[in-house]
Amino acid sequence: MSRARHGVIGRAALAATLGALSVTAHAQSATMNELAEQYVKLVLAVGQHDADYVDAYYGPPEWRTAAETARRPLADIERDAARTAAALAEQRPPAGDELLGLRHRYLTTQLKSLRARVAMLGGQRLDFDAESTALYDASAPTHTEAEFERVLAQLERRLPGPGPLTARYEAFRASFVIPKERLNAVFDAAIAGCRERTARHIELPPGETFTLEYVTNKSWSGYNWYQGNYRSLIQINTDLAVYIDRAIDLACHEGYPGHHVYNVLLEKNLVRDRGWVEHTVYPLFSPQSLIAEGTANYGIEVAFPDAERRAFERDVLFPAAGLDAARVAEYYDIAELVQRLSYVGNEAARRYRNGAIDAASAAKWLETYALYAPARATQRVRFMDQYGAYVINYNLGKDLVAAYVERHAGGDPERRWREFARLISSPRLPSGLRE
Repeated sequence: MSRARHGVIGRAALAATLGALSVTAHAQSATMNELAEQYVKLVLAVGQHDADYVDAYYGPPEWRTAAETARRPLADIERDAARTAAALAEQRPPAGDELLGLRHRYLTTQLKSLRARVAMLGGQRLDFDAESTALYDASAPTHTEAEFERVLAQLERRLPGPGPLTARYEAFRASFVIPKERLNAVFDAAIAGCRERTARHIELPPGETFTLEYVTNKSWSGYNWYQGNYRSLIQINTDLAVYIDRAIDLACHEGYPGHHVYNVLLEKNLVRDRGWVEHTVYPLFSPQSLIAEGTANYGIEVAFPDAERRAFERDVLFPAAGLDAARVAEYYDIAELVQRLSYVGNEAARRYRNGAIDAASAAKWLETYALYAPARATQRVRFMDQYGAYVINYNLGKDLVAAYVERHAGGDPERRWREFARLISSPRLPSGLRE
């Protein structure tokens, strides 16, 4: 998951980027820039009513201060958002510049999502799928218990023995926990591997970096707090046991080529090079999150195709963790099956958020169909309480991003990297992934 603290680009630097637009697009962009500024200020205003909403901000500090001072009523925010959306609808981006067209669609779609969030904060109730569509520009497919049970039947055969399958799965995984005293060494090695592979294919700006911290008492397993100036703070939650597969997963997802690289490239290519101030703010409950989470999850496979990942685990990470490297294939064969249960979380959240089941039943659903240990299931329900339909951004986001990139790359590994880099350097949103 990506969440960012409020870093700042200095006013002089931001002013310089705002003047970096091409001459041919200058007249049109001047109005777009005004609307983009209005959008940023609206996001900051909504953030005064929802502590989770502003996930990142590194624009002019006086805009944030003004939002904090004014604490505008939701009705005023909705009124001005409607006016901004109407003015934006009158704009016609010039033909011949794909990014300008994407910019217009981005602002239009993000504003629509913002207005939906304002309505929810004002008391409007949406069911799970309506919330998904309104906030994230996408809706996840439904899946039945029978679909998950077919995967569970395969796991039953792979993990035979007495007792519930969930208990057998947890007993199997117990041999693959990273000892706490080895976490640093394992994550350092995983991050180095992810960065080295990413840097082969994506030009990263000088000075980009992040700091890694271990934290507790969170509803998530990892988080990227992007701070601007090509810097992130990445936090790993150690409330629960950290299994060996999470090293590459989190190093790629939160770092390279995931959230950190995504934010760095948006800052470099859109904020600094083009002066598009709308990308100095990131509203969490918005279509942008599906792209952010989807690319972060798909980026794991881009950086580490299955065979290469297994070799890296065997040669580097299992030894760093003090685990038996001869069991890499065994562990990842099981992990591949369990990954096919990823949509279980969506079904639990859908039922829970729609009021069909309570929190205890949602946790039990996760234990039964996703093979979550009780503590992990409880943590995931806490996540649903805090973030609602956001859960679709991980699995649906990954699937949409993967289909888009593969359609354009044609299975060629080098083109896959190029298409992936192009996507995370642009303001393309979920509905645009079908193009």
